[in-house]
Amino acid sequence: MNLEEKTKHTTSIYEGKIIDLDVVDVELPDGRAGKREVVRHPGAVAIIAVTEEEKLVLVKQYRKPLGKEIYEIPAGKKEAGEEPKLTASRELAEETGYVANEMELLFSTYTSPGFADELIELYEAKGLSQGERSLDEDEFVEVIEVSLAEAEGLIKEGLIHDAKTVLAVQHLRLQTFR
Repeated sequence: MNLEEKTKHTTSIYEGKIIDLDVVDVELPDGRAGKREVVRHPGAVAIIAVTEEEKLVLVKQYRKPLGKEIYEIPAGKKEAGEEPKLTASRELAEETGYVANEMELLFSTYTSPGFADELIELYEAKGLSQGERSLDEDEFVEVIEVSLAEAEGLIKEGLIHDAKTVLAVQHLRLQTFR
């Protein structure tokens, strides 16, 4: 069975700093008409950074859509024309002050494929050394370092609440049992 939905027309509803929103008229596999609301995003990177003391580097920040503070791995939006590995290095340094000798792409994941095209590439930062932070002017974050067990506790408490960070903690847990 062919499940493809053919695009008939796309209307741009909103163009923003981070996302764009389209309404797409589609022909469904059975020939009927349908509509899809699609969030367009340039993509992002996220960084799994573990210190020599085996502590996962997290940032604590307030997330307006959630109305609360959560702990996350460092992450950021890809800039046009910027190599994702450089984006990962830049975001790690900006948010945490850490500099990595090496960035290794581990995997990528779509955040919400039912309505968004955002793809996050998860990198592992290796050979960390402390540098200086340089946050964006509208960015307020606190850097914390936690053990794997503490990170798992933060998930249970609902303080780690986003998919990329849960995936990062799961990845680290799987690495400990290799």
